[in-house]
Amino acid sequence: QKSSTMLYADKRALETNLKVELLEIREKELNFYTNNCQNIGTQAAMLAGFAFAGMMQPLPDQPEVLRVLFLVSTVSALGLQLVTVVTTTLLSMLSPGLALRGPDGSMHTAVDGMVDEYRLSFYTFMLGLIATHFAAAFFVWLVFLWWQAAVLSFCIFFSLAMLYRMTRAHPRGDRRRYGGDMGRCGNA
Repeated sequence: QKSSTMLYADKRALETNLKVELLEIREKELNFYTNNCQNIGTQAAMLAGFAFAGMMQPLPDQPEVLRVLFLVSTVSALGLQLVTVVTTTLLSMLSPGLALRGPDGSMHTAVDGMVDEYRLSFYTFMLGLIATHFAAAFFVWLVFLWWQAAVLSFCIFFSLAMLYRMTRAHPRGDRRRYGGDMGRCGNA
């Protein structure tokens, strides 16, 4: 009787220690994504400011098509970056709050939800960055001589190509490599 009770107590202690270690790992994940959200939100706010300043620029009346394209891309950049700012701010505030004050198991819910929403925020940020590049390209064709605009457009699209290359080179979190569902152990 005593040995089975001791064995059961050892099992419970091992499970408790495992849960504590797992929660420490999940807390590190939560802090990682919270910091990333704050960083992306800061950059998105800066780019939204650039887009707003771009809308205030006096533009020549002709060609009308380029003016409309410039304004559409500028407003799109502004909107996408503001959505990113709001989303990342809410994620940075609400996810740690859920993890700290939620019911048992809410750390996992907070981190898993934050990962998904972080990805959407990152994609929104990238779309806003692309719209900013297009706004710059349309702007140079409105304001500069054709040969100057061609050189500047080349630089802008080279920057876009490098941005694409860097995001494609970004390592993906392939869950299959780590054995399936990361961060979960039983009912922890």
